[in-house]
Amino acid sequence: MAKDNKRDQDEYFEDRAGTDDARFHVVPHDEEGWAVKKEGNDEPAYTSNSHNEAIEEAKQMAEEAGTMVYIHGDDGKIKEQLDYGGK
Repeated sequence: MAKDNKRDQDEYFEDRAGTDDARFHVVPHDEEGWAVKKEGNDEPAYTSNSHNEAIEEAKQMAEEAGTMVYIHGDDGKIKEQLDYGGK
């Protein structure tokens, strides 16, 4: 069942990749501490040693794009979401 959920999630992100619906995620990142990743992109759009700096950058990106930010914790789980869809 977990495999099906992962496949559904991957398809969901692929459908939004490269569209105006693609959202930004602040996630743990091995190399730099924290990364801002846009859905559908493997490479981070931004990296930082500071969680707060990554969050601020993601907020700016999402506001400019008129989309959402998902803030993940150290465990990778979503802790907060911010909606900038109102442009």
